[in-house]
Amino acid sequence: MVESLLRYASVDLELHTKYIPDGSETIYDIDQRVGRRTNVIPLLPEDKFLCSFSHIFADKYAAGYYSYQAHFGMVIMLLECGQKMHWAEVLSYDAFSAFEEAGLDNVKLRIDEVVTQQAVKELGHKFRETVLAVGGGKSPEQVFVEFRGREPSPKALLRYTGLSPVTAEA
Repeated sequence: MVESLLRYASVDLELHTKYIPDGSETIYDIDQRVGRRTNVIPLLPEDKFLCSFSHIFADKYAAGYYSYQAHFGMVIMLLECGQKMHWAEVLSYDAFSAFEEAGLDNVKLRIDEVVTQQAVKELGHKFRETVLAVGGGKSPEQVFVEFRGREPSPKALLRYTGLSPVTAEA
């Protein structure tokens, strides 16, 4: 995931700062060059991902995807300091981690399957009642605290994005 974000942001920056129309380098050449810097596995020569990368020219992102993703990287660091930026992602990953803690992965492994299925089912009902049923009637953080029983934590987001060791949360 982080690898892709680096590629997208770098391509956006390169296209908006260094690309010369009718120059010696095509947009696809730039994408390939950036891919060599950002990807572990080389891009295929026929890769035309730019044809569907509408973020760089659509909506409010034109020449802004780079800053958005650079901001994302800074957010990861700032979250450790208690800043509340990109909070929707923190809430989302942290909420999903509750299902993991209830044993969602263990259902697949058939470890304590009946107990685990019941715990996941009960958590699903709690999620429906405390999050989905409320809609926009309460602040997202208040709804989250009602669901999780604690303040949000960036740990799950950091784990899912590969920016922290893979360990189960206690």
